[in-house]
Amino acid sequence: MHVKKGDKVKVISGKDRDKQGTILEAYPKKERVLVEGINMIKKHAKPSQDNPQGGILNQEAPIHVSNVMPLDPKSGEPTRVGYEDRDGKKVRIAKKSGEALDK
Repeated sequence: MHVKKGDKVKVISGKDRDKQGTILEAYPKKERVLVEGINMIKKHAKPSQDNPQGGILNQEAPIHVSNVMPLDPKSGEPTRVGYEDRDGKKVRIAKKSGEALDK
């Protein structure tokens, strides 16, 4: 996958198009990511130990990884991802600026 947990991304399609957020979780086998504040759904919860009141909760739902693009660390614009060998390690780089996306 071209993105991973902690990346800042921009949604490029769907109902939340043009919104930005941070990836909270990645599900590589399902090709989906959970982005903070994106694709909010309402979940009906029964009363429990954690939530004694119960009721309707707002939470994020996973979206397909093809609908997000990582943000360039230099310009803050969406960019495609390339891969390079740097110091014997495979590193993700932003195609727009050539900056490394991995810390």
